[in-house]
Amino acid sequence: MTAVKEKEVRPNAVASPKAGQREWIGLAVLMLPTLLIVMDLTVLHLAVPHLSADLQPSSTQLLWIVDIYGFMIAGSLVTMGTLGDRIGRRKLLLMGAAAFGVASVLAAFSPSAELLIAARALLGVAGATLMPSTMSLIRNMFLDEKERTMAIGIWVSGFSVGSAIGPLVGGFLLEHFWWGSVFLLGVPVMALLLALGPMLLPEYRDTQAGRLDLFSAALSLVAVLAVIYGLKHIAQDGLGWRPILFILAGLVTGGVFVQRQRKLADPLIDLGLFRLPAFSMSLVTYTLGVFVAFGVFLFIAQYLQLVLGLSPLQAGLWSVPGAITSIIGSNVAPVLVRRIRPAFIIAGGLVLGAVGFGLLTQIGTDSLELVVLGWGIMSLGFGTTFTLTADLVVGTAPAERAGAASALSETGAEFGGALGIAVLGTLGTAIYRSGVAADLPAGISAEAAKAAEETLSGAVTMASQLPTSLGAALLGVAHEAFIQGLQITSIIGAVVMIGLAILTVVWLRHIGHDDETANQTEPKHSALPSPLPIQPDVYYVD
Repeated sequence: MTAVKEKEVRPNAVASPKAGQREWIGLAVLMLPTLLIVMDLTVLHLAVPHLSADLQPSSTQLLWIVDIYGFMIAGSLVTMGTLGDRIGRRKLLLMGAAAFGVASVLAAFSPSAELLIAARALLGVAGATLMPSTMSLIRNMFLDEKERTMAIGIWVSGFSVGSAIGPLVGGFLLEHFWWGSVFLLGVPVMALLLALGPMLLPEYRDTQAGRLDLFSAALSLVAVLAVIYGLKHIAQDGLGWRPILFILAGLVTGGVFVQRQRKLADPLIDLGLFRLPAFSMSLVTYTLGVFVAFGVFLFIAQYLQLVLGLSPLQAGLWSVPGAITSIIGSNVAPVLVRRIRPAFIIAGGLVLGAVGFGLLTQIGTDSLELVVLGWGIMSLGFGTTFTLTADLVVGTAPAERAGAASALSETGAEFGGALGIAVLGTLGTAIYRSGVAADLPAGISAEAAKAAEETLSGAVTMASQLPTSLGAALLGVAHEAFIQGLQITSIIGAVVMIGLAILTVVWLRHIGHDDETANQTEPKHSALPSPLPIQPDVYYVD
């Protein structure tokens, strides 16, 4: 494809047609999967105590119930994004919606832990079809640059809305119905998508795409699953030979995958995309942003419930301000970019994230207002940043490869989240254990000391079983050690945000909103990443 031909298929020309009423209503339809995926994540953790009492899964089975959904999404994204480019994005979206609805029913009425794990795995595969399809369809529906940026901002808002209403709806259902009711949320949403999608959404596929290389698909699945499995187990159990072997096996498989893509005429992933500053810098920013966000939010969730003593529902309510600021950021960004170059707005969002992390370094044992403020500022920055990183990459991508690149972005987010929990989670836990072990009050039994050193939840449980004064002393030590771990991880988050802000200005400062492709090196194909929700899970306590 020559530069001239690329310009012909890009929606960057001044004469690009405006979107009509059908496209804007279609955008609302595309927000349905974003709402559902976030709600599905939040309500599951709310339902864990209830389904545990009913199904009585083993500890290993419970981990698989929680994790298998994310594993299957991560491993299937690249294949599903490329498949949508080949068979049609609307077609794949509707197929995924139908499968998601069926799997939701199976999960809701699962009579055993084994069947629930299988249903959750099917939900993950179906979920992997949804996000690449929705983002790449936006690329086809909104050809005018300003409208496209606005549409992406609205689409990103769907994640924040889902994170805000998920715990409220889930809490209501669990108070009045059985645990499986939370999974049935997906049925009416997917039914609505199936009914409206054919009428409002356009179909698009790459008519010149080659055959899907099944061996590459298998390699990508194994590589992603092995690395994320290893990272998650390091986060849960610490360093060990087994998770390290999985990570090494995944990296080796990934290397084989990359070499195969270099040789194929129609690769699953066009490696030339990574030579584009807008694409590669957006992917790095998103992945590292998720890395620090997930790592720190893991501790915020526990702080709200185990240090401040809030219930899961109360913690969920205090997450609403962050969801609101995220919505504001994602919808203000399209307005700002009309006057300011994207690099500076993205960097500004990253600096806001650093300020939010900085506030968390100052928290004590009773700092609800400071946590909510820091959280809100971070969410404002993330909403701004991820809307524009997505939009920049949309501008570099011809339509035929949008689904594959959107999947790349989401796979990066899965890696970032898993790595953040593994690395920052492990670091914070090590700081906590060291602090508790150093300052344990006298009179604590060896059994109670071991439980308290393991997790903050264990310390809270042990403190409730001790005499009042001794329990209060143990809680004080545990709280201080936990807060120190949260402060250290927040410092790391702030440093990463500042570093990304500097890199963004250096690499992308010459890219203007109307000429983002002018300074790019054209890849063999092109693609598009998409943002994911960066909302903390405040409902699950390890």
